[in-house]
Amino acid sequence: MRCNKLDSLIPALLLGFGLVSSPLAQELSPEFGIPAPYVPPQETKAPEFPASPFELDPVSGLPTQRYERRNESPGVEISPLDVRELVVPPPLSETIDLTAPTDDLWQRLRNGFCMPGLNNELVLQQQQWYLNHPDYLRRVIERSRPYIHHIVEELEKRGMPTELALLPIVESAFDPSAYSRAKASGLWQFIPSTGKRFDLKQNWWHDQRRDILASTEAALEYLQSIYEMHGDWHLALASYNWGEGAVQRAIQKNTAKGLPTDYSSLTLPEETRQYVPKLIALKNIFSSTATLAELGIPVIPNRPYFATVQTGKPIDIHLAARLAGIPVDEFIKLNPAHNRPVISGEAMLVIPAEKLESFQNNLNNHGAPLSKWQLYTAKSTERLDKLAPRFGISLADLKRVNGIKGGISISAGTSLLVPARGNEGLKSTPEQIKPPQSAPERHLKNPARNGKKAAKPHRHKPAAKASKMTKRTTGTPRKPAPSKRKGR
Repeated sequence: MRCNKLDSLIPALLLGFGLVSSPLAQELSPEFGIPAPYVPPQETKAPEFPASPFELDPVSGLPTQRYERRNESPGVEISPLDVRELVVPPPLSETIDLTAPTDDLWQRLRNGFCMPGLNNELVLQQQQWYLNHPDYLRRVIERSRPYIHHIVEELEKRGMPTELALLPIVESAFDPSAYSRAKASGLWQFIPSTGKRFDLKQNWWHDQRRDILASTEAALEYLQSIYEMHGDWHLALASYNWGEGAVQRAIQKNTAKGLPTDYSSLTLPEETRQYVPKLIALKNIFSSTATLAELGIPVIPNRPYFATVQTGKPIDIHLAARLAGIPVDEFIKLNPAHNRPVISGEAMLVIPAEKLESFQNNLNNHGAPLSKWQLYTAKSTERLDKLAPRFGISLADLKRVNGIKGGISISAGTSLLVPARGNEGLKSTPEQIKPPQSAPERHLKNPARNGKKAAKPHRHKPAAKASKMTKRTTGTPRKPAPSKRKGR
């Protein structure tokens, strides 16, 4: 009979534990068994244990607790406890595709939010102000409709936070013609010196600080450069408002004192201290679709609003608007940089995207000159009231077209726009010209008589003139336009 080591080892172990005669030993090795002595059965009383509150679940086989309720009200049947199944939620996607196409520009904007938040009392105050003035927000967003898609696209090209697309709300309320007391102009509120630093042309013909394309490119380039300087978007925004040199000096002062150098720890002017909280408050509002719906913020389609085209020749603003099939006011909103009623042939015309094809067809079929203006250069000192009738234009219109305020005399070499004769329209718009200078009107002085001091004329307090930003929101509450400092 064949036997291996395991067959002999198991009975030996059972023998050591006194279990050789047990059924287990007999089963494992029937050939190895020792009869166990007979032990008569003894009656033992089973111990009494309290009833277990658990019972086996017939389905799962796991213990489950059993509840027994006393029927304290005779004749009333107690229904069993309701069993509710907890549905396991579906697993979340491991990744969220932020580049997935969407028809809602606000969703695209939210997908690019990556600027650090700011949680302080100033943010809450600014946020509450915007929430309390939904009419203001709706007006500003409606005004942003032609521009904001272009801004978002430019930010994405550079890999910059899309929160910056909301910065023109803080800067100019999305009014490209906004002009501050510090002579800052345009959507991004560039002051003249910073505009020149970023190659924004400012001459008699146009001011590119108001140009949608040029000013946006310059603003993003500026913001990117000061972010690389500080490595912090809050400090970059403070520099945009106050000036990078001023912020750098504030950082150096805190460093010398052993103090933190983050945005919230610096000593800043009141305007700059409120500047970043305004943008963060807007970010918080636009992060919530429910809040936007509650405020009635209009949805903006995620598609380009405008396209660009060059004519190659100077063209009158009124003619360009007619060829595009849009009102002159709408055309100027898209092309706000031009100071004169004629646009240079090298300038990029901004046309609504759906009107581009018809504009090009109308332009190709237009046989007449594109401009009804010509340049006139004075050979000697001349008076405008004598010059205007020669060209069939009123004195008021001649001064308005040429941006002349005050005097009516021009010096030799001064160039003016005057109506063209026949087909002598503008062939070019030279930048190297001598534009007319605004001279103050001469007023008759009150001479002194009999050696006495002349009586001071009574001066009425002039009525406060509304700024351009105030005029567009007359009768509605809004924030006062910030006074720009050195930043732009």
